[in-house]
Amino acid sequence: MHLPVKGGHPAFAVRICPHIRAAAFATGLALLLCWLSPALAEPSPKQPSAVIIVGGDRDYPPYEFIDRNGNPNGYNVELTRAIAEGMGMRVQFRLGGWAEMRSALQSGKIDVLQGMSYSDERSGEVDFSLPHTIVNHAVFARRDSQNVNSLAELEGRAVAVHRGGIMHDYLVKTGFRGRLVLTDTPADALRALASGKADYAVVAIVPGMYIIRELKLTNLLPVVRNVATHRYCYAVTKGNAELISRFNEGLAILKKTGQYQVIYNKWLGVLEPPGVPWRQLARLGALVVGPLVLLLGGFALWSRTLHKQVALRTADLTREIAERRHAEEELRLNQQQLIQADKMAALGVLVSGVAHEINNPTGLILLEVPTLKRACTDALKILELYYRENGDFSCGGLPYSRMREEIPRSLDKLQDAGKRIRRIVEDLKDFARQGDSACNEPVDLNAVAQAAVRLVEPSIRKATARFSAAYGDSLPLIRGNPQRIEQVLVNLILNACQALPDSGRAIELTTRRDPERGSVVFQLRDEGSGISAEHLPRLTDPFFTTKRDTGGTGLGLSVSAGIVKEHGGALEFESIPGSGTIVTLTLPAHAEEQNQNLTTLVPS
Repeated sequence: MHLPVKGGHPAFAVRICPHIRAAAFATGLALLLCWLSPALAEPSPKQPSAVIIVGGDRDYPPYEFIDRNGNPNGYNVELTRAIAEGMGMRVQFRLGGWAEMRSALQSGKIDVLQGMSYSDERSGEVDFSLPHTIVNHAVFARRDSQNVNSLAELEGRAVAVHRGGIMHDYLVKTGFRGRLVLTDTPADALRALASGKADYAVVAIVPGMYIIRELKLTNLLPVVRNVATHRYCYAVTKGNAELISRFNEGLAILKKTGQYQVIYNKWLGVLEPPGVPWRQLARLGALVVGPLVLLLGGFALWSRTLHKQVALRTADLTREIAERRHAEEELRLNQQQLIQADKMAALGVLVSGVAHEINNPTGLILLEVPTLKRACTDALKILELYYRENGDFSCGGLPYSRMREEIPRSLDKLQDAGKRIRRIVEDLKDFARQGDSACNEPVDLNAVAQAAVRLVEPSIRKATARFSAAYGDSLPLIRGNPQRIEQVLVNLILNACQALPDSGRAIELTTRRDPERGSVVFQLRDEGSGISAEHLPRLTDPFFTTKRDTGGTGLGLSVSAGIVKEHGGALEFESIPGSGTIVTLTLPAHAEEQNQNLTTLVPS
């Protein structure tokens, strides 16, 4: 290589040529390695996009909507966030008009729709996940409208539907002969119906009832329920199998862990009225609790004064007997008031999460499930015949050979859940009922203990994942007031729940018979923080509490001890700080029950 040097000596050019040649070779080799390295490296798998854009309807409550703060909210949104957290995905929500969101999915502006009803026609455009819920549609009408019983009776009428929604697609597909009033949202469809712009509206039942309540459209009501049922799924563009499989896997994980049921119950389990703001609750609580505490304190001080007066006048029993009886009668009335006040305070904690209108949806569940079961039985006959002739096929996103067993089991679970809700409400009513009867009723301690456990079940689930109950066999009856005994058991179980520092600690409940002492025993053991030795003797003192910072009044165990003493029983506490507490309640068995267990007869 010859490098001419302007104005220099040629010998200089000859001397630097080897250095230039070596530098050029090294540079070329480096460039060649850089060019070859991607080809030589193993191909890396395609990484998913950093953020998954999730689309949805901006006005489809309670499934998905923009809340008052301008944020996405609802069942679909919370479910998607839970799936994303479990699968390690980053998601961004984009809610808008439904027709706009469907177009955005096809154009690639969003990656997934979090709530889309399944149909065969739509499955040709998008890929669906397994259904995460079922959406039932209903026909809504004004209260003064002519009654109808099916979609066929809407022919020739003006019917408002959500543009681009599944019922819009269905009515167009079936050749509906009437005038369709298309709206941007389900709320607009119900507004059009309420204002007389349409004769009827076809809207999903849960969003419809939600919107009627929120917008106070009191002249509307559902006249035909469940005119169409559709599976509600995630949807992605056709062929995006990787993304839809991730959502299917995340949904399966949520169902196995129970988180799915929590989200479902929160948004779709019961259509609850809006809760009272915490500040308002605190203000109302201060107005009620303050005077109540002062009143209870006055009652307690007055009670102690009366006891002292009675003790000082015992020397002259003949002269003072009338006054003493009068004082004891007033004391008994005051104790009943304290018992009822404490019961109402406990009841307020227990029913804080119960909806005011719980009986209506529960009745609807128990009314509709038998109809669904009968319809399912009839349909399974036809499907079974088809299965035998044509082999297995897809039904509800799963093979029919599996669904024919799952559907009846799911309907049975739904009916059992409705019965359980009704039973809990009845238990709450029994617990709140004033116990004026004397302590002379035959009482089954196992039945009372089971009712108490049902009442505080939400508190138990929140406090521990290791609750166990062992009820003794053939316990003799006791004599007493079942409501007051139940109140004692509720207070003991709630105290055990509050003593646990975390949900990994256990609570064990047992009932048994003690033939030597002629009594029945209720025992509760918790693995909580325990009680210090100096506090054990004072647990049943009025107004003594170690939980005053968290709102304790010190009346629960005091009132409970009074009830137990009134029934001739005993309440004992054993505790080791840091290791837990054992509470033993002993109540005398009824004499007739004891006699029935004797093996020999005593001659009269």
